[in-house]
Amino acid sequence: MENLKLIVFENCKEFGEKVDKALRKLTGSKDSFIIPINEVRFNNGEGKVVIGETVRKKEIFVLSDIGNHSITYKMFEYINHKSPDDHFQDIVRCLCAIRNQASSVSLVMPLLYSARQHKREGRESLDCAVALQTLMDKGVKNIVTFDVHDSNVQNAIPCSSFDNFYPTNIILENFINNEDVDNDTLLAVSPDNGAIKRTNFYANMLGCKLGGHFEKQRDIYRVVDGKNPILKHEYIGRDVKDKDIIIVDDMIASGESMIDVAKELKKRGARKIYMMSAYSLFTKGIDVFEKAYKEGLFTKLYTTNLSYVPKEALDKPWLYQADCSDYVAKIIYTFYMGKSVSPILEYRSKVLEDFARN
Repeated sequence: MENLKLIVFENCKEFGEKVDKALRKLTGSKDSFIIPINEVRFNNGEGKVVIGETVRKKEIFVLSDIGNHSITYKMFEYINHKSPDDHFQDIVRCLCAIRNQASSVSLVMPLLYSARQHKREGRESLDCAVALQTLMDKGVKNIVTFDVHDSNVQNAIPCSSFDNFYPTNIILENFINNEDVDNDTLLAVSPDNGAIKRTNFYANMLGCKLGGHFEKQRDIYRVVDGKNPILKHEYIGRDVKDKDIIIVDDMIASGESMIDVAKELKKRGARKIYMMSAYSLFTKGIDVFEKAYKEGLFTKLYTTNLSYVPKEALDKPWLYQADCSDYVAKIIYTFYMGKSVSPILEYRSKVLEDFARN
């Protein structure tokens, strides 16, 4: 295993160390797989990445969390928080520092850069597609991501390796082990049309029924925070009275839409409401969820550690963070050994099978 190496950016240092620990346990190795790097910032905001040891003939796995806004740097005496753009550019710098000397370079980017800008309407940029092509041009062989907003974006790199994994099993295992729920009275509800397929997948894994979905009526004449604001949520589906509900989406940004959906379900007599999302960004802060929780709109939010979650949120009783480090380590090991990833993609745990049968 001496040719397997990890490059872990500062934006996912803690998670990367957990992956490294899981890899060492998986392979029986006593030594860390992590190669040290230095992410340099000059006073004018420009940067560079310096790799601490040779990568020649090594199989490199780069780990980066472009959603971590807690990383700061000083520019002209101002303190700047790194944006997804900053993190992405650091990845490009790293690839340039590798200089095609490695045997292969795989990028593990759980939260895919610009994933929400995956299609074009009118005179606008197509950032995700351009980013994927840039990564391939700089020498990336495999891209590994999780619960991507729309997997069709991989069509931008049709001859390249793009693997989209789902943390569904891990989220649901933790949900079943922590909550007293019965799949006979449990319904899975999609917050919008775009999440129906994902919600149906969760329902199938649990063996519960798909409750329905919400139609979003948007104000097409205004743009707020880069999108048309929602005027109204209209529910289409089964009766939710006296039912426990899981609301499923790939990511929660401000959370306002998810909370509006919970409000509508409560109006219809829903009992306990659980939110599930691979990524919880909290772009409008924690207070929105704290207020909704105190009002009894939801019982718990299940998310993962695939992307940064503020410590303030982790300390709240309404949030549960599922650890995906073992899962990522298993994926990296499978890639390194040249084995098929199909068993990982098709994996369903005994916990889920037992719950579905009951």
